[in-house]
Amino acid sequence: ILLTGKLTTLPITAGSKTKPDKTKRMPSVVVDLYFESSPFINNTDNDKCNSYDGKNMALFEEEMDSNPMVSSLLNKLANYTNLTQGAQEHEEADDDEGAKKKAVKSPQMGTFMGVYLPCLQNILGVILFLRLTWIVGTAGIMESLAIVGMCCSCTMLTAISMSAIATNGVVPAGGSYYMISRSLGPEFGGAVGLCFYLGTTFAGSMYILGTIEILLTYIVPKAAIFVATRKEDEVDALLNNMRVYGTCCLALMSLVVFVGVKYVNKLALVFLACVILSILAIYAGVIKTAFEPPDFPVCLLGNRTLQNHNFDKCLKTEVIGNVTVTTALWKLFCEGPELNATCNDYFKYNNLTELQGIPGLTSGVISDNMWGDYGPLGMLVENTRVASVPVADNSQDVYMPYVVNDITTFFTLLVGIYFPSVTGIMAGSNRSGDLRDAQKSIPIGTILAIATTSIIYVTCVVLFGACIEGVVLRDKFGDSVKGNLVIGTLSWPSPWVIVIGSFFSCCGAGLQSLTGAPRLLQAIARDGIVPFLQVFGHGKANGEPTWALLLTAGICEIGILIASLDAVAPILSMFFLMCYLFVNLACAVQTLLRTPNWRPRFKYYHWALSFLGMSLCLSLMFISSWYYAILAMGIAGCIYKYIEYRGAEKEWGDGIRGLSLNAARYALIRLEEAPPHTKNWRPQLLVLLNVDADQVVKHPRLLSFTTQLKAGKGLTIVGNVLEGTYLTKDAEAKRAEQNIKSAMSAERTKGFCHVVVSSNLRDGFSHLIQSAGLGGMKHNSVLMAWPGTWKQSNDPQSWKNFIETVRETTAAHQALLVAKNVDSFPTNQDRLGEGTIDVWWVVHDGGMLMLLPFLLRQHKVWRKCKMRIFTVAQMDDNSIQMKKDLQMFLYHLRLDAEVEVVEMHDSDISAFTYEKTLVMEQRSQMLKQMQLSRTEREREIQSITDESRSSIRRKNQGGAHGVSPSRQSSQMEDTQEDEVAKLSTHCPSLSDTGSSSQSWIFGYGYPCHLNVETGPERVHMTWTKEKLFTERNRNREPNANVAVRDLFNMKPNQSNVRRMHTAVKLNEVVVNKSQGAHLVLLNMPGPPKNRGGDENYMEFLEVLLEGLNRVLLVRGGGREVITIYS
Repeated sequence: ILLTGKLTTLPITAGSKTKPDKTKRMPSVVVDLYFESSPFINNTDNDKCNSYDGKNMALFEEEMDSNPMVSSLLNKLANYTNLTQGAQEHEEADDDEGAKKKAVKSPQMGTFMGVYLPCLQNILGVILFLRLTWIVGTAGIMESLAIVGMCCSCTMLTAISMSAIATNGVVPAGGSYYMISRSLGPEFGGAVGLCFYLGTTFAGSMYILGTIEILLTYIVPKAAIFVATRKEDEVDALLNNMRVYGTCCLALMSLVVFVGVKYVNKLALVFLACVILSILAIYAGVIKTAFEPPDFPVCLLGNRTLQNHNFDKCLKTEVIGNVTVTTALWKLFCEGPELNATCNDYFKYNNLTELQGIPGLTSGVISDNMWGDYGPLGMLVENTRVASVPVADNSQDVYMPYVVNDITTFFTLLVGIYFPSVTGIMAGSNRSGDLRDAQKSIPIGTILAIATTSIIYVTCVVLFGACIEGVVLRDKFGDSVKGNLVIGTLSWPSPWVIVIGSFFSCCGAGLQSLTGAPRLLQAIARDGIVPFLQVFGHGKANGEPTWALLLTAGICEIGILIASLDAVAPILSMFFLMCYLFVNLACAVQTLLRTPNWRPRFKYYHWALSFLGMSLCLSLMFISSWYYAILAMGIAGCIYKYIEYRGAEKEWGDGIRGLSLNAARYALIRLEEAPPHTKNWRPQLLVLLNVDADQVVKHPRLLSFTTQLKAGKGLTIVGNVLEGTYLTKDAEAKRAEQNIKSAMSAERTKGFCHVVVSSNLRDGFSHLIQSAGLGGMKHNSVLMAWPGTWKQSNDPQSWKNFIETVRETTAAHQALLVAKNVDSFPTNQDRLGEGTIDVWWVVHDGGMLMLLPFLLRQHKVWRKCKMRIFTVAQMDDNSIQMKKDLQMFLYHLRLDAEVEVVEMHDSDISAFTYEKTLVMEQRSQMLKQMQLSRTEREREIQSITDESRSSIRRKNQGGAHGVSPSRQSSQMEDTQEDEVAKLSTHCPSLSDTGSSSQSWIFGYGYPCHLNVETGPERVHMTWTKEKLFTERNRNREPNANVAVRDLFNMKPNQSNVRRMHTAVKLNEVVVNKSQGAHLVLLNMPGPPKNRGGDENYMEFLEVLLEGLNRVLLVRGGGREVITIYS
């Protein structure tokens, strides 16, 4: 085994030593060799042994739990399918309930069936059949081509951008919403996703309205519930019929979608066949008109087009059996059938003319239809080539059977009505889960579908203009051709091909909208980015989005109640255009940022094309309807802000995050070029926070004060230091960071958090002061709390760290703010009443003292406070002149403040000051004595071991003469180690490092014999408790007496007395003037250059601040921070 490495002959059982085969006894040592434990291989777990082949990958075994082997990763990827459980699978889950679910086949759809045909079906629809002829007649061929060109260019450019995004990795079902949200972030994704959802829902309304319009106008006009008795009521009657039938149709379709989506999927091919057959019928009809135009006569009275519903012959009178009789048309314009009846003036003076509605391809009618004919609501549809006699009174025209405009027409309106006919380009990307090779099929299929439909639309515009009479084109509902669908008059073999085809096409499109929209809403709800939509993420047991379907039906009903196809079309145009705009933006942003993950397989894109597409979308929005555009953008903006404010935090590696990073980098590089001018200076704070043992913030009011001082402007870094090493304190550091961020959020402090783990607090604060921030975004001021417990603390490091921080900020030319009694500072919810912020300006260090109250008063907590400035005058100062100068200085600084000069006369040093200084120095001396007595015990045991070592050296000196220095030193080290070992052997308690020095000297009350063997001789030393006490007291007594005698005979240092005198006198003045102030700002004296007086410095500051509630000590950073210049 050892030589070959083959382990197959050993039957191994998991979790125990192996039991060798009885026929072949193996030495147990060999097996143990294989199973020996090591830092890398833990062979007690048999499963882990199987996770890699043999020992080839043993080095990486520790990684196996978190990082899979490449072979297993590739194996998982090979079996991966991105087929999401769509509508069809939901229904299969319903059918197979209780039975074992059949395995989902790998997707097999190619480009043609999977992308091209669905896109074709979604793009070609209701507008082509019901409105394109009217658009061509109203706008003319040239302007119609411009509309088609703009809209098709917009979708083509969007398709190029979409292809780039869709081929940059796997796009699950969710289509455009998924692409935008993962490219531009949850805020944009949610806003655009909901816009796309609303667009799809209103598209459902539009298709249902189209279905009902075809049904009531062209298939069964007699089914109308509301019938107009007067001509002027016809429009209202039609709208009411649309509302009633539309609501019934919506309810029926919603029921179909709810009960069986699989039927919708199965009928999709039938609906597609209807669309293709209808288009083929149109082209066949156009070709037929070239040699045999169909017979659809149009009757004109003068040059006005008549509604050809209630008469058969375009004649005023006709001769039947040599008798002239009036026709049905006469009765429409005259009061009776008699020849002498009173008739309408226009009818009386103008002749009737009959034109062919479809003159044919070779008739030359194209030249008449080249330019537009816009007009207001109620304008008569006229043929300007036919002569007419005008009359004075046209007031009765509205009651006559003329063809009129039912809406006011203008170019931009037609853009909005036409645009929905080019939407539907996302159908391919929405089905990416069903494709064999989505990254190849989506670009080819979508772009080919758009190219095909663009060609169909362009040729239809030209052919309609070349084949159909202008008055018929402008007749929206085909009233002039006996109520036929205008496009149907052109088709071959019968108008019914188009009517039935377009009816089923609209039905199918409506059903697909009602199927797709709820799933889109469900995807957004399940992403959890919009909290109030969470309920719509649930559905039936099979995942069918029931609640989302109900909401979709409700919104759809709003569109149906509008009832006009022409009014609904611009609404959904807005939402689709906004969606396309952001697809283009996503592609442009990713391309310009050159994100490492941006590697689309589709290579024929460019950021300039995406920007062009984006600009075109924006232009079309405002061209179509500026007020709808503003409304749609407002809705999207509200959703964006809502998600930003309330939504769940999502990190999708989006482009906006990358854009922010690039912008930040650019700004930081620009910032670093030069330090900020005095006019731009504001405190960029590093807040030094402390946390307790549970990593909870000790002084949250420090963060409140930061918020009030900054008001969200500038830089705030909240720093904290944990003592230890990063490897051991990693979890605590993360917990502290989370707690600090929570506290910052609660106190509304906008900024960054930085937790440092250092071997000691002193170094940690030093590192923060030196390295916090980045480039030009570095702090220039440090804010910290006064160490309130420095007197009670046994550890002098607490105040030593404070003083060293003061020194370091001074060395780094940074300002320092120290808040005393910080826990009594106001919260952000408090509103301080009438009061003052008092500034005691003793020395000028850059104007920080004047700037801080001004910044504080910007916040609502301090807004009602007034600012008072006190300055101190000495004996030889002119206090009146000082006050005038200071008032003028403040006037130039544009600061409102009361000014007061306080005179401090030279006075004798009081006994109180002398005594206070003496007590301070005695306390300092006493602490040093206590510190000495604490270390004395360690020194005594050290002296014992030193003595034993010296005797060892003396005994060994003779034997070490011929040894080299290095050997000698190594021998000495060995001897010391032996000595410690022997000490440990004879005194068992020595090995207990946690015991006190007394306990390990006395072995817990028993005498301990220190036996040190030195070659042939043995030194025997016995120490008892009594002997040690006697020896120690004998040495200590004279020293202790001297120390106590010195303590009571001390005379205070004159320098300290002077400083204490200043502190006491200044404190008296400040307390006298500012005890009732809401906040006192005071110059902070610098620490002594000689570190020996650090303790006294803390005492001076304590005396200076005594009796004051809220104090902010301020120390400037050595530069001017406020200026009188503009």
